[in-house]
Amino acid sequence: MNMPESVENYQSLAMGERFRKQAWKVWIISALAVFLWAFLIVLAPLAAMNEIPQISTPIYKFFSYLCHQQSERSFHIYEHQFAVCARCFGVYSGLFLGFVIYPIIRKVENIEPLPRFWLFLSLIPIGIDWTLGILGIWENTHWSRLATGMILGVACAVFIVPSLVELFRLLTMKKRSR
Repeated sequence: MNMPESVENYQSLAMGERFRKQAWKVWIISALAVFLWAFLIVLAPLAAMNEIPQISTPIYKFFSYLCHQQSERSFHIYEHQFAVCARCFGVYSGLFLGFVIYPIIRKVENIEPLPRFWLFLSLIPIGIDWTLGILGIWENTHWSRLATGMILGVACAVFIVPSLVELFRLLTMKKRSR
């Protein structure tokens, strides 16, 4: 037998529909922002290749604050390296992939977080890849860095989406209560 919801948890159908629409807007805007972020990483070498330093130089400079940008650890397009290393590109492209597949695996309006265990579990492959490379036990490659970074990026997206939806839901509720 199902217990009725407490009065504190009651949500009108209209409010539920409003939250659902808001969640989708938050998801779309966030996914576009993450896409733009990942696109800039690839835009830098494309602009450099086409001799447009007004575009490539600021992008490389911006991402230099976030990544070591070592050429030997980065993907290249016609000898022009991406704005970040292969591992960082894996994290950012995985983040975008996670945003894209999120509505397939969970309802966008669902703000109930997954157990943090899954986020910590996603750190294991990247940690192993990095540690074995540092210890000289295994030579990690651009592809192993990309793959392990993508695992972490997808996992982060699964935690970021509900957090953003909840944040905007709380801001909206606070604004309406004024």
